[in-house]
Parts: sequence; C-alpha cells; structure tokens
Amino acid sequence: MSDPATDPATATFVAHRNLLFTVAYEMLGSAADAEDVLQETWLRWVDVDLGRVRDKRAYLVRITTRQALNRLRTLRRRKEAYVGSWLPEPLLTAPDVAEDVELAESVSMALMLVLETLSPTERAVFVLRDAFEVSYDEIAAAVGRSPAAVRQIAHRARQHVSARRPREVVSPGETRAALESFQRAVETGDLQALLDVLAPEVVLVADGGGVRQAVPRPIVGADKVARMILGGLRKVPGRLTAAATLLNGGPALVVHLDGELDGVLAVRVGKAGIGGIYYVRNPEKLTRVGSETRLARR
Repeated sequence: MSDPATDPATATFVAHRNLLFTVAYEMLGSAADAEDVLQETWLRWVDVDLGRVRDKRAYLVRITTRQALNRLRTLRRRKEAYVGSWLPEPLLTAPDVAEDVELAESVSMALMLVLETLSPTERAVFVLRDAFEVSYDEIAAAVGRSPAAVRQIAHRARQHVSARRPREVVSPGETRAALESFQRAVETGDLQALLDVLAPEVVLVADGGGVRQAVPRPIVGADKVARMILGGLRKVPGRLTAAATLLNGGPALVVHLDGELDGVLAVRVGKAGIGGIYYVRNPEKLTRVGSETRLARR
C-alpha cells in the first residue's frame, strides 16, 4: 500500500479496515479467509475512480461482501469433507469489544455456529443488517437482489437465527466468573465443583480438524461432559496450563501443553451455568492466536 497520509484510496481503506474485516469474518468464520478477502477487496478498490463514488464506506462493504460470498461458497464445499466437528477460527478480541454486548455477541462462537446453518446469501444479509445496520438498498447492491427481496431474506434469516441462538445473555463479568470456577474445578479434578458450574444440558464441541485428537461429535449433558473432561485430562502426556484471554468477544482460555499452544477454549454462559464449551485444537485455526499470544508474552 502507498502512504495513507497522501493517498486517498489507502486512507479510506485503512479507516474502514476493521469494519471490513469483521464483516468478512462473520460471514466466513475464518480470520485467515477474512484477511484474504480484504486483500482481494484492496486490489479492486485501488482500480476504482473515487471521484464517482458517493459513499466510499458502502462501496467498500459491497466489494467485501461480494468477495466473501464467493469464498463462502467454496468454504461450504470444504466443510462438507471436514473431519469431526467444525468450529470457527478463534479470534482474539480487545476489551472494548467485550464491553459492547451486541458486537461481542455477533462474533461469539455460539452465534457463529448458528450462522453456519444459513445459506450464503442469508448469512450476508443477516450480518450486514443485524450486526452493522447497513441499509436494505446497500445490501441489495452487495448481494445482487432487489431491496424488497433483501427485506424478505432478512426477515427469514432473523427468524431462523432467533429460533436457534441462545436466548439468555449474561454480562462479561458473569461469564468470567463461571470460566474461573470451571478452570479451578478442572485443575483440581473436582467432579462435583465442575458439575456445579455446568448447565444440565451443556454441550461440548471440540475441533481437531482430523489433525489432533478431539471428540468426533458434540457431547451433551453435564455428567457426560464433566466425566469426559476429567477423564481426558488424566490421559494427557504432559503439563497443561491455561491463561485467561478475550476470545470472540468474551472471556476464554488459551491452553498450552508443556509450553506449546494446544488450543483455545471458549464458553457460552447462561443463568443455569455454562451451556456451551467450544475447544479448538486444529493447528490450522490456531496460527493467528499463536502469533498474537507470543507477541503478548514478549
């Protein structure tokens, strides 16, 4: 890129980069693919005659959405052949994201999994409208549909997500406290303490991508999940350590085995306790987290 201080195209792109990345990430569930989409967006943006662009933010969102839609259709074919459970690539987030409840929820593991059940166009419309309040006219231009059709798609997608997304929203502080209790119970091997912090219908999902060992299917129920976790830890050939972080808009743990990154663990917390545990072990999805945590340690 050229110097943003002197080049209008670069300055505009840099000003909206975080927005564009989040749009792409929420559509794709992959930070690596979102970065690729931003690169493709940039290559198209530098060829645009800015003098003819009335709303530069809307135009950039339109380019990003179209590139993300193209990539999303490819990713869906790739996911059909995925080994085991699939989870989004974890994304380390800043404290201000966790404080913004709506933004934190829009990138949470739980919601990202719900978005996976939408069609590519439904997902794009939902993300642009509900997460970023983009106008129906702008969304229509981005997805190649009429504004009336986009309104119908948005309504259908919203109903679909509403029926599947967790209904309870707790504060970051409550989530942090539940995660701390979970960590203490796991570290001490206290089965009852672990059961006390888990909701009765808790779901454990682990993603090893066929590269690292992980439960192949979600495990449901507090007793099954607790015994699976504690039983699995007894078989670990090394020393596990966990450090608190902010992941996908909420408190989470970065787990190391003998000093090497093993995975990241995020939770969904409701009034009854931890209702969802999401553990990503697939090394391909840990590259970004690994590099950022190494920088933070220096």
